[in-house]
Amino acid sequence: MRFGCTLLTEQSGPRELVAHSAAAERAGFDFEVISDHYFPWLDEQGHSPYAWSVLGAITQATEQVELMTFVTAPIIRYHPAVVAQKSATVGLLSDNRFTLGVGAGENLNEHIVGRGWPPANVRHEMLAEALHIIGALFDGGYVNHAGAHYRVDSAKLWDLPSQRVPVATAISGSQSIQQFAPLSDAMIAVEPSSRLCQEWDSSAPGGASRKIGQIPVAWGPDRDAAVTRAWEQFRWFAGGWKVNAELPGPAAFAAATQFVRPEDITASIPCGPEVDPIVESAAAFWEAGFTDIALVQIDIDADPSGFFDFAQRQLLPALREAAP
Repeated sequence: MRFGCTLLTEQSGPRELVAHSAAAERAGFDFEVISDHYFPWLDEQGHSPYAWSVLGAITQATEQVELMTFVTAPIIRYHPAVVAQKSATVGLLSDNRFTLGVGAGENLNEHIVGRGWPPANVRHEMLAEALHIIGALFDGGYVNHAGAHYRVDSAKLWDLPSQRVPVATAISGSQSIQQFAPLSDAMIAVEPSSRLCQEWDSSAPGGASRKIGQIPVAWGPDRDAAVTRAWEQFRWFAGGWKVNAELPGPAAFAAATQFVRPEDITASIPCGPEVDPIVESAAAFWEAGFTDIALVQIDIDADPSGFFDFAQRQLLPALREAAP
């Protein structure tokens, strides 16, 4: 098992994210993932800097820790040829420490360019075509493409890293696994499901591969205060991804979650100073067959030094002792 730290662009500004990346590496996290948003989920989160500019700075602020987008949607807001170019650049700047994490996106972030929000099956078609384009550009040479959703006219990546950038794709069920596993090097999922892991490994061309999950936590010495922070900033999490992918903005998420109670939050998010609830939440993922777990500290800016000290001294040792 490998344990990562999530750099959540929705809850921290760009300078803070770069500082958190260096602190996470010093604390001993194995990898770092960064969200790629145009909007926060809720107004209370209050941030959303451009993840790729932040990533460029992070490559110079860290030395060894692996980096990953979690996740980028190369379907509407970004053309896949541009995603391939910036991924190769980050791969070079990080000395082959970068993995491109991709997914089919959310209306929250993609609506801004005014092209509408297609249904899920069309978004999956777009993502599959985007992955073919990105893979062809990673192969080197000129790429021409005329597909159902994209055109590429004589594109070429002139600066490629010495190692091909791995691609990790977010999935939600059997249909997306069948579609994306043959085009990906690793799986991303938020549900600790053994069925998803087994189906992925049986569908991936190389057999068993990395399977990366994520869990939110609200660590803090005062449990009541941690619960309040979790409710204020993460009550959107209760909607599930089928809902979260469709809502258009923070006001919609606020309306959709107005009846979420603090006890609903604590049922799925460990809150407070104790290590054991976090280990228990993470255990569901390794028991399902995941190989990597990224932790999200909710409202990390409230006490970043306290969280990273807790992670280094207590949390990461406990997780590594408990994990297989």
